[in-house]
Amino acid sequence: MKRVLSFWASLFLSAVVLTPPTAQASLRYMPDQTADGVRYVVVEGEFEYGDDLTGFAAAVKSHNPVAIVFNSPGGNIAKAMELGRMIRGMRLSTLQARALNCASACALAFLGGVSRYAESGALGVHKSSFGVEAGLNVNDAVSAIQKLTADVMDYMQEMGTDPALLQLALKYDADDIRYLSNSEMQQYRVVTAEAPEGSTHQPSSPSEVPPQVAVAPSLPQHSQSPLELPDPKTGRVRHPKGLAPLKSSPEGKSANLANIANGTSIGIIGNVDRWYRVMAVGQTGYMHHSWVFVDQYESGPFAQRHIQVKSFDNLAEASAYARTSAIPLAAYLATNGWFAVTLAETFDQDVATRLIGTLKGTNSIPTDAFVVYGNTYVRRVCCN
Repeated sequence: MKRVLSFWASLFLSAVVLTPPTAQASLRYMPDQTADGVRYVVVEGEFEYGDDLTGFAAAVKSHNPVAIVFNSPGGNIAKAMELGRMIRGMRLSTLQARALNCASACALAFLGGVSRYAESGALGVHKSSFGVEAGLNVNDAVSAIQKLTADVMDYMQEMGTDPALLQLALKYDADDIRYLSNSEMQQYRVVTAEAPEGSTHQPSSPSEVPPQVAVAPSLPQHSQSPLELPDPKTGRVRHPKGLAPLKSSPEGKSANLANIANGTSIGIIGNVDRWYRVMAVGQTGYMHHSWVFVDQYESGPFAQRHIQVKSFDNLAEASAYARTSAIPLAAYLATNGWFAVTLAETFDQDVATRLIGTLKGTNSIPTDAFVVYGNTYVRRVCCN
């Protein structure tokens, strides 16, 4: 905490060196940090349907930011929500100063933050519209607008924001902007806490930035990568054979202390080279990561299986592979630090077995794809 300069100061410093973008294609990801070494990434430019967000993933991986800041007039809503979900999957916070621009679709991307802070007047909303170039007839346009509205409402609920915000946005035409007040951002749960007192002052130069300003208390401080693994504390046995051996030491050749049935609750008290030290049925021993469904991970329903089609050692390549696939795919951070690419949905064992055969037979997935519980999957990090 002592080494951290206020994130609001970070934004003020950014405002000195950045100017609001004019309407232009292509997002840019600009890593930066405060004088005290607090890292953040500025997302700048207009959201477009064809934007490749692997650049964002690469910027996060290389820069290890605590928060994301925006300088964008808006653009494509679906792409903004995709980035918002990516931000949420990476467990990043979002921050917005009034001196920078975040309006229209950009406000949706902002909602992806786990913790969200914004100055009064920093976020603008309005109704969406279809341009003439969209080439839609009346019926198609009405249908598209209805679907888009439903998608936005679902996204707002997913991000913990009151969907009633959409009703406010719909009162303002596409050529107008309604900038939200502090009370409105609180009312609609756009922010997770009020901005620190006195944060609305705009410094005229970096020298005006106060050197010691406390960070808002609920903002997480990441000492490691935002893709770090949460501490495993509890779980349940989940083994393809229905029983998992409790080992005397963290290696496969060690003696079995007991065989533990699937669904049995365990306490996790250590982690040694991808073996958990656990307490189960009154005994202490070791279980491999692939045998334990960890409650603190987000790998999917307990009874369901994944179909894994590929793995990569970095998120950028995993995301690019998933997004360019002809079938819906997802990417999960795994306990070994790699990224597993799977089918977007999970399945019962029988369904998964039939489906993987069909997909391999039609060359829709690689021949070395396999069915797996996904116990080593920590959280989904891609894609919409």
